[in-house]
Amino acid sequence: MSLQLGQVAPDFTLDSTQGPLHLADYARDHWLVFFSHPKDFTPICTTELGAFAHRKAEFEQRGTKLLGLSVDSVTEHKAWAKDIAEVGGSEVGYPILADPNLDIAKQYGMFHPQADPTVTVRSVFIIDPQRKVRTILTYPPSVGRNIDEILRTIDALQLTDKGPVATPVDWKPGDDFVVSAKLSDAEVEQKFTGVRKVKPYLRYAKAAKA
Repeated sequence: MSLQLGQVAPDFTLDSTQGPLHLADYARDHWLVFFSHPKDFTPICTTELGAFAHRKAEFEQRGTKLLGLSVDSVTEHKAWAKDIAEVGGSEVGYPILADPNLDIAKQYGMFHPQADPTVTVRSVFIIDPQRKVRTILTYPPSVGRNIDEILRTIDALQLTDKGPVATPVDWKPGDDFVVSAKLSDAEVEQKFTGVRKVKPYLRYAKAAKA
């Protein structure tokens, strides 16, 4: 059975481009974006891993580490990294795991044999510092991922972890957020600034009061 939101991400040790990698030791107290790609030396994967490499600092600003995985070997990963760096404009500064037997891919639900019986699909797991799975995104091999959306989701998770709020459709950092319907109007006015009431259950605010 695939992982579900709120479950603890299974720990493992697997060979990577940076040597044997133990998930818990690598993640430590960071957020983690753990993603699979179908195969090395393929066009869409090259653009994706290049974008992750080029924007690695943006993830680091959010206390987040990157970790890739595919069915190919470490030797192939290292050879392919030259193409990734050329396409993305940055060296690949995060590890890529080799999972030729699909052991971790199957454990995490990255292997969808009806989509492709030989490779992993484009899965993304956003895992918090307590190693709980907070977001799961899955795309078919033919569709590239959106780095902006992954960063936006991390921003939203980190914001909503701080208080009784949620993010509305198309929310971006700096936009108004939605306040929990469990709070009374008086509590909302006491806790937040820029409160805007649209419906009794839909109230926006700009920021939490200090």
